[in-house]
Amino acid sequence: MPQLPLKIQISTLPNSPGVYQFYDEADTILYVGKAKNLKKRVSSYFNKNHEYGKTRILVKKIRSIKHIVVSTESDALLLESNLIKKYRPRYNVLLKDDKSYPWICIKKERFPRIFPTRKLIKDGSEYFGPYTSMYTVKTLLELIRNVYPLRTCNYDLSEEKIKSGKYKLCLEYHLGNCLGPCEGLQSSSDYDKQIDEIRSILKGNFKSSLQSFKNQMKLLADDMLFEEAQQIKDKIAVLENYQSKTTIVNPKINNVDVFSIIADDSFAYVNFLQISLGAIIRSHTMEIKKKLEEKDEDLLQLAIFEIRQRFNSESKEIYLPFKVVVEPHIKVTVPKLGDKRKILDLSIRNAKYFRQERFNQIKIVDPERHTNRIMAQMQKDIRLSTEPRHIECFDNSNIQGSNPVAACVVFKNGKPSKKEYRHYNIKTVVGPDDFASMEEVVYRRYKRLLDETQPLPQLIVIDGGKGQLSSALKSLDILGLRGKIAIIGIAKRLEEIYFPEDPIPLYLDKKSESLKIIQQLRNEAHRFGITLHRNKRSKAAINSTLENINGVGEKTARDLLKKFKSVKRIKEASIEDIAQVVGISKAKKIVETFRK
Repeated sequence: MPQLPLKIQISTLPNSPGVYQFYDEADTILYVGKAKNLKKRVSSYFNKNHEYGKTRILVKKIRSIKHIVVSTESDALLLESNLIKKYRPRYNVLLKDDKSYPWICIKKERFPRIFPTRKLIKDGSEYFGPYTSMYTVKTLLELIRNVYPLRTCNYDLSEEKIKSGKYKLCLEYHLGNCLGPCEGLQSSSDYDKQIDEIRSILKGNFKSSLQSFKNQMKLLADDMLFEEAQQIKDKIAVLENYQSKTTIVNPKINNVDVFSIIADDSFAYVNFLQISLGAIIRSHTMEIKKKLEEKDEDLLQLAIFEIRQRFNSESKEIYLPFKVVVEPHIKVTVPKLGDKRKILDLSIRNAKYFRQERFNQIKIVDPERHTNRIMAQMQKDIRLSTEPRHIECFDNSNIQGSNPVAACVVFKNGKPSKKEYRHYNIKTVVGPDDFASMEEVVYRRYKRLLDETQPLPQLIVIDGGKGQLSSALKSLDILGLRGKIAIIGIAKRLEEIYFPEDPIPLYLDKKSESLKIIQQLRNEAHRFGITLHRNKRSKAAINSTLENINGVGEKTARDLLKKFKSVKRIKEASIEDIAQVVGISKAKKIVETFRK
């Protein structure tokens, strides 16, 4: 696909957190930035005059925009840092230093220490993070140390040295912050049990620890120690609002390529994430046009070879959504749970966003292709024999049986054809009977189309469940149209789609474009029908106000409204003005009634 104008690239960006990358005409990266809302942030570069000359020059050089979608703003901050340190873009001056984010380390040793660090050392120790703030790290460590008595010394607490009595208890023991493993007063197994519980907290599974805090708080409150109880309560609040780590980084995942694929009838989209030291350092999505009915497995296999070659990847392990045959020396992992699965899910999200972005761009630059795709997708989703290029939707409107009306709206090629909308006053039904009303209006609509040899729709949508659908089918049976026009009902509560003689409804994906068009049809029919219903009620109320006056009938009320336009103006008019329309006798009665 040729390079699109920047205006179109910006208009199709998602309203999600993520990282954006600006490129110049030589496809050199100029700038990496983070955003809570990608579309809003990137648009701001082009919608205002910038105070700094550097930013003005940057904006002039931008020719293309790429982005990576993430789950949270914190994820975007960390990913931005990783990409800047890898690519060192010219316009990212402030973040080019090698400052790294803090981690929490559980040291690999007997009676492990727990401490903050900015360096990852490959010595078998466990690292949790990174965290976007040292305050968060300190708060967590303070919480952990208040609950679990841990050693802070850096002694080698081997079994031999403890038995030899080399170490003596320090002040931390006397303050109650340590249980004295240096003199053998705490066993290794007891200490390791504490470490297991702390490990759960750092992974985000701190349910048991929270319960321990709550029990502590209750005991303190029972002993009337309210100040101490409040301190524990504050710590509970911090823990409950804390996210232990991001979906972006896990230091155990290193030198891995992640691939995912999303496909439809015409195209497939393969996303690639490259992971180094647990951080995403590259993201790329490839669009593949299908020539035949290729399987996802075959397309993904081709894409893996092409992308790895293009980016000179030497990763020895790849994560995939399903097994694919690759080179023998590469390990293939299909994650089901945990951090690996989260990274694969993130890749799938980016593929989906890329596909939606492409759809939005095509909608602008190639509307016909967009329409053809939507129609083909609707045919597939709703199991139709032909594409629904012409759809009609019916809705009834009445309040406690008053002024019953119905509406028929028409969509052509997925868009409203408002000149073909029709209103219907219900003629043969007495009282609030939605089923009979639906039967009447469907019969009248298609009887007329047949009589006038007008084209029939490929799909009829009935606003309602099985009852309304059955009523509409009766009319199609009478007209001999059953089986010649596809018909479905949509129930509002759970957006169930009902088919004739099938008791089990169809549930389309809530984000499905097919469902969105059906919902738009239903909403448009409701809006169009309720407008007529309100007008009828309003008119009936006005006529009722005038016709309740002695001597004023329907014709007199109509003549007065034609002259004065509203009841309010009639009330404000003089006897002489009213007499010009209805005569002096009736004018006096009208004025007297309104005065009373």
